[in-house]
Amino acid sequence: MTPSSWTAADLPDLSGRTAIVTGASSGIGAIAARELARAGARVVLAVRDVAKGERVAASFTGTWEVRPLDLADLASVRAFAGGWTGDIDILIDNAGIMAVPQARTKDGFESQIGTNHLGHFALTNLLIGHVTDRVVTVASAAHRMGAISLDDLNWESRSYHAWRAYGQSKLANLLFTAELQRRLAAAGSTVRALAAHPGYSATHLQDHTGSRVQGLIMDVGNRAFAQSDAMGALPTLFAATQDLPGDTYIGPSGIGEMRGHPKAGARRSRAAQDPATARALWELSERLTGVSWSPAATAEAPAPAPSAS
Repeated sequence: MTPSSWTAADLPDLSGRTAIVTGASSGIGAIAARELARAGARVVLAVRDVAKGERVAASFTGTWEVRPLDLADLASVRAFAGGWTGDIDILIDNAGIMAVPQARTKDGFESQIGTNHLGHFALTNLLIGHVTDRVVTVASAAHRMGAISLDDLNWESRSYHAWRAYGQSKLANLLFTAELQRRLAAAGSTVRALAAHPGYSATHLQDHTGSRVQGLIMDVGNRAFAQSDAMGALPTLFAATQDLPGDTYIGPSGIGEMRGHPKAGARRSRAAQDPATARALWELSERLTGVSWSPAATAEAPAPAPSAS
């Protein structure tokens, strides 16, 4: 078996490990949660719609539970983190929205940067003291169309453009991963921060653009070119379970990283490799969310998690 042929069948035995997957009620999040549970992990589906999450997880083998989490509401993020006890071996920041009409989160953030980046930023920092192995953030090849506006992250003075806003949020995911890994290493932590992207995969993300024309175009693209959500989940699963250095970026191995089995070393834009922007975005994210980095938290040894039913 080589990385170019790696599949979920190659997952190691994850017995005794705990994984949280955000947005696990559909798409690649649901597939990732299912496969981690099948491999023996205790999997927590962190989702907005608990009933939907339970319907999805009902077909899983293994141990799972569903907990409410709305990344577009910092109160919900704090409640989820505040209710957590025990270790988290793998935290997968997967949930996201794509190219949606302009909207605001409950805290007034532009919805894509608020959900895709700021919600996960707050969640990860609030939970980092429990994480024992790694944080995996799901980014996108679309980060290459993004640019970080530190002066107008929430599109308050610019004309809103749904795809550029999405690109900004996905670029933020990669900058977050890089800066999180830098901070973990500086704190002497063995926890790793990694990122993955699914390539061009058929998921429900394309269903919420608010444009009938865009929806039709993407539907045709899904039918003609996209790989399955099961294939799209493989980079996430690879990043979550393989022995990889921090700040590794995983993507499909095919042409243009659109399809194929997972491989390390996915392409990042120059903007995604700018440490100064990564630090400035982190500091801005702390101010916006009110959640700060606590390096001492990474050294804590939480009590074992209770068993789930």
